[in-house]
Amino acid sequence: MKDYPWIWSTWVKTPYIREEHKEWLIASACLPIVAPHIFEGLSKDRAILLACPEREPPTHYGKIASMIRSCQPEKIVVATIEGSPHCFTLHASVNEAEYILGERVNRDHYVILDGKELKRIDTRAVRVARYLHLVDRLLKENPTVLEELASYSLEHKKASTCWKPRIIEERQ
Repeated sequence: MKDYPWIWSTWVKTPYIREEHKEWLIASACLPIVAPHIFEGLSKDRAILLACPEREPPTHYGKIASMIRSCQPEKIVVATIEGSPHCFTLHASVNEAEYILGERVNRDHYVILDGKELKRIDTRAVRVARYLHLVDRLLKENPTVLEELASYSLEHKKASTCWKPRIIEERQ
């Protein structure tokens, strides 16, 4: 597998993103391994910047904001693995970078389902996902989404079918 630059290891004004490529792909570091065919399609004619919030500090937004300010990309595409709480922070970081800059950033958000299917995500969905009370209300209004969640989330399946309540014994 080819070595691609990582956000944390890339100079904010590197010619790679300032001059050579006006569109960027910010992708989960595992994406080239999990879904190489999808990664290849998304990376065509774009600067590739990998990130792994599980391995690196999850505060990419400041670095991304500096990169955007310094290089003025025409478009940013964010692509991560669906269901990863770590990967979600890449989407939120690009939104936060836009907020920090106080200007619109042309961007697309995608997630990869089960390593096979590419799904485009509305930028507003990324913003809503940060507010759990709103997600909670949406679940209460549409509880059938939990059935769909069960088809993707091993954690949800386990929590809703197998886990038994923990009994804490009193110490005497």
